[in-house]
Amino acid sequence: MNVAAPQPKENMGQPLPRIDARLKVTGQAEYAADLPAANIAHAVLATSSIAKGKVARLYLDDARSVPGVLDIVTYGDLDKVETPKFGNTGASSIGPLHDKAIFHDGQIIALVVAETFEAAEEAAQRIRADYAEEKPTASFDMPGTKTIDAAGKSPLFKEDVKAGDFDAAYESAPMKIDARYSTPTQHHNPIELFSTTAVWQGDQLTVYEPSQNVTGWKVELARQLRLDPANVRIVCPNVGGAFGSKGPMTARTAIVAVAARRLGRPVRCVVSRMQAFGTQTYRAETRHRIRIGAGKDGRITAFGHEGWEVTSRPDSYVVGGTSATGRMYAYGSVLTHVSLVQADRNTPGYMRSPPETPYVYALESAMDEMAVALGMDSIEFRRINEPQKEPIGGKPFSSRSLMKCYDQAADAFGWTRRDAKVGSMRDGDWLVGMGCATAVYPTAGAPCAARVRLTAEGDVRVQCGSHEIGTGVRTVAGQMAAERLGVDIGKVAVEMGDSALPPAPVSGGSISTASVCSAVLKACDAVRTKLFAAAVAESGPLAGSHNEELDLHEGRILTKGGASASTADIFKAMQVGAIEEYAEFAPKGSTPEALKKLYAGQSEFHGGESDADSVKYAFGAEFVEVHINSYTREIRVPRIVGAFAAGRIMNTRTARSQLMGGMIWGIGQALHEATEIDTRYARYVNRDLQDYLVPVNADVRDLDVILVPEIDHEVNPAGVKGLGELGNVGTAAAVASAVYHATGKRIRDLPIRIDDLIV
Repeated sequence: MNVAAPQPKENMGQPLPRIDARLKVTGQAEYAADLPAANIAHAVLATSSIAKGKVARLYLDDARSVPGVLDIVTYGDLDKVETPKFGNTGASSIGPLHDKAIFHDGQIIALVVAETFEAAEEAAQRIRADYAEEKPTASFDMPGTKTIDAAGKSPLFKEDVKAGDFDAAYESAPMKIDARYSTPTQHHNPIELFSTTAVWQGDQLTVYEPSQNVTGWKVELARQLRLDPANVRIVCPNVGGAFGSKGPMTARTAIVAVAARRLGRPVRCVVSRMQAFGTQTYRAETRHRIRIGAGKDGRITAFGHEGWEVTSRPDSYVVGGTSATGRMYAYGSVLTHVSLVQADRNTPGYMRSPPETPYVYALESAMDEMAVALGMDSIEFRRINEPQKEPIGGKPFSSRSLMKCYDQAADAFGWTRRDAKVGSMRDGDWLVGMGCATAVYPTAGAPCAARVRLTAEGDVRVQCGSHEIGTGVRTVAGQMAAERLGVDIGKVAVEMGDSALPPAPVSGGSISTASVCSAVLKACDAVRTKLFAAAVAESGPLAGSHNEELDLHEGRILTKGGASASTADIFKAMQVGAIEEYAEFAPKGSTPEALKKLYAGQSEFHGGESDADSVKYAFGAEFVEVHINSYTREIRVPRIVGAFAAGRIMNTRTARSQLMGGMIWGIGQALHEATEIDTRYARYVNRDLQDYLVPVNADVRDLDVILVPEIDHEVNPAGVKGLGELGNVGTAAAVASAVYHATGKRIRDLPIRIDDLIV
């Protein structure tokens, strides 16, 4: 795969290597299941072999006979433990060992603890169960499902957005499309397996587990175990892939903690990849109906988006992406509705750009279809419908650089060389198609705290209970501190991934860089204020200057007039060896309760379309070239270009890496990824990386990421928009558009496979 080196631009941070890069590439970085614990016992889950019914009886004697087995935790052993809660902190309300009812295939029925992993695994496989089995309902179009309205079922999806008289506008529109699209079930499959290690020291519990929300988990686990949160600590120095799967805590954490307390020694449970499909969350399958009405000049007068999402029986998980699709263009009128379809499945959850990935795929595919129906270029069709204000509430965008993204990406891609006629472009035996689509993701932030310490020697320590999930947040937090305190990045140490540190929100929703950097900025500025005050004091070396005229650079305080003083001298005058400041950041529009919720383990998002003054989004434009063999219908993606505008970019290297990974992920969504379900048993079939297909380097040859300069002072003090979930939003629609351009076949159901293209 050919990639171009990132170049710093206006409002772009330096492309510094990650501060933990050497540790990671040399295998020295420690993950939760790597952390040592003395006299550790090993645990393995036993899970149900049915998807619906009740456990009538468990047979455990054969399992207990395995040499080395220490304990089996099962029904009745969690009577003094509260049931889990469903929400942003909890993956599901299903308490698998509180109730013998089975809600989905692969539900936990026991935890075996042994001296060795091998003994625990053998014993878990020997557990047998008698079930009172019922016929399960797996998904759409099956008897037994229940369809309910999604609005109001989630704090992140309060209502179906609408504007104007859609029915009248659609009926009178000269040009109409009415199309249906679908996306499949997908699982996160992070390379780092899910695990829990519980260590008790008296009443103090420490849990080592890959987590995107250590503060929230601390509070939720304390509630379940009826402990004071001060007695619970969650530690997660690094995360080896998460994508939303390690955001909410599962029931396993409390079960392992109970096992460790019963045994009186540390217990570690590493979940197999196969078992993770049933014990963790996933992206649920969705269906969409898009109706667009437009004039012959291409201006949209009516937009309708209906969505259906699968969820579990107990929990009404909803993504509800119509909040974004309903605000994307200047529609004239809007009508949306989202429904949940309850089935006998484990509860879905957040997966990279949860609402936007499926919903924007449907929208952008429909936009391409309408452009073709109008005989218009896809970019010009979007340009004609570029809004001055969002159509639902009439609010302005804090910044909107979408067409700049299209212009720069189209130029780099060579869009003008595209022959619009379907099937007209070839490269030998290969049909060539080109397509494009919009990427969008809401810009939000959440309350966050940070502690910064600057020593007289110029060393800086940053502490924040955020999480290094692979995005590079540890590096950009260090860059922010280095920039504000005038030191080299090599002098900055950043501590994260521990609930004992100042609290941070969940690392999800692309909020981490904005939230963490804003808190670090405030703490650094508090340090600067103390230094500057001492420097300009009557007895200080810069007496007579004013704070606003000063700056910090390479260990010296500088004035506009050219005078300077070393920070070491200032520390000496202050008679202190270090300055340490604690700061709290709350996004614009937050109330005092938002910070209180932070310490209570709750992440309160602000931004996106929820702010009263403006709508805050990051945007991008993605262009894809596909080659399809005219004989075999083999599909290749030799070239992909994306241009993205996301406010201030703290580090162009880490940002580009995130966007590149997202675009490759988008290729997987378009052509590879799908969790196959045996609908007879509501059971996942391809539960490993041999059969669950994901793209690799060979699946894309040339990839180009363009960072479009954008300044937005409204979003947060750091001027940062999130981009970790932006890159994969538009890719699948661009691929589908390119496939149509090459073959004339409009494939609306993902993933697109060779079977779909065989005549």
